[in-house]
Amino acid sequence: MSTAAPRPEPARRRPNVVVILTDQQRWDTTGVQGGPPGLTPQFDRIAREGTLVEQAITPNPVCAPARSALQTGRWPTAAGVHRNGLALPAELPTLASGFAEAGYATGYIGKWHLAGAPSGAGPVPKDARGGYQEWLASELLEFTSDAYHTVLYDEAGEPVRLPGYRSDALIDAAIRFVADHHDRPFLLFVSLLEPHHQNPTDDYPAPEPNTAVPQGSWLPPDLAALSPSAPQGGVHRHLAGYLGQIKRVDEGVGRLRDALRSLALTEDTILAWTADHGSHFRTRNGEYKRSGHEASVRVPLALTGPGFTGGGLVRHPVSTVDLMPTLLSAAGVDVPSGVQGRSFLPLTGGGADPGRPPEVFIQISEDQVARAVRTDRWKYVVAAPDADPWHDASAGRYVETELYDLAADPYELDNLAGLTSHRRVADSLREALAAWLDRVGEKPVTVTPAPERPTGQRSVDPFPPDLPWDSLPFAH
Repeated sequence: MSTAAPRPEPARRRPNVVVILTDQQRWDTTGVQGGPPGLTPQFDRIAREGTLVEQAITPNPVCAPARSALQTGRWPTAAGVHRNGLALPAELPTLASGFAEAGYATGYIGKWHLAGAPSGAGPVPKDARGGYQEWLASELLEFTSDAYHTVLYDEAGEPVRLPGYRSDALIDAAIRFVADHHDRPFLLFVSLLEPHHQNPTDDYPAPEPNTAVPQGSWLPPDLAALSPSAPQGGVHRHLAGYLGQIKRVDEGVGRLRDALRSLALTEDTILAWTADHGSHFRTRNGEYKRSGHEASVRVPLALTGPGFTGGGLVRHPVSTVDLMPTLLSAAGVDVPSGVQGRSFLPLTGGGADPGRPPEVFIQISEDQVARAVRTDRWKYVVAAPDADPWHDASAGRYVETELYDLAADPYELDNLAGLTSHRRVADSLREALAAWLDRVGEKPVTVTPAPERPTGQRSVDPFPPDLPWDSLPFAH
């Protein structure tokens, strides 16, 4: 009988991390959250086998601010990117720098939108890449590509044309990265343009013959109620292409997961899928986002892999500013000082996080300087009538503009701001907003209550007519 000591188990390496970021994807386009049947089987599988964050909220429904929060774990104003066209400060710790310091290979593929307007639409300077080591991206992919002509830029700033439909081309590049780095831990961030519109033509070019959702077969209640008054018939003109893009992205994520499986990396890889913001299809203002409504701010978020497989449903509202510290924590990597987001790992598997506020905070910029808080039931929005929405990151005075009961009115068709019956609710949410402003480092503010309306006097107008909206300086 042998007396030799048993051989120790080999140390398990830190998990790989893959982030899939879609652009302008509503949360309710996924099957698990009420979307068209069969549109997103891969997302739904990730959500069911892993963790679904039921109420995931962007920190700002604008591209660059939302992306700055995803990369830094800081609120957009704290990251210095309160609107599009501003550069992410090179000195800020990021998702990539945190993983690189832990010995990870890091790579970025797709749309960046954080180098600032002077950099142009194409190549991104090395010091403006957020610490990613390997690079295949464009600052503004919507202007360096169309559906079947995708041009990105490599580490040397040289253009690289990728064949195939745009989201397929980026997923193919992601598969090549995974294959090249399967022997060491890696972080891969894949930033797709779909289902964002093609800016020069204002359309949603889905692949042929994959415009898969018949016209009129699925229409969320907000779009059904508000689209008749939307400019240019945006919803009915664009929805089939929008959903066709999402279907193709979902198929691509399936191919990427197949590659992970073939390389025996599935059990060692965290995969997260989310979006920067949603889309209301011009039903709330003159374009697709930049409002406090669920269609703008609520996004899909599902994760699987170590720490998330079997995590179930997270019902507590969560901001995507929390994703950066969550991924670092799940991989056993230190979260940098100064990060304002909070890991939501304690909420997985039915867990609790007693120190987490009951609401999430939202900054809104460009069309208006506004702020909002959202609980699992209430949405409270204030706007700054004296602020310049393009140049001012914040304001000292706000006016209440919107209050929604999400339990009774999940698509926010009935604005309760100013109703005497809801004054105590609004006052409580105003206090929560003040606490959030202090928490994220904004200056103290005054908030003027909405003009009083008798109980029972409803308004579907998100901007009550008694407020001085004609004097607000909107950006164009």
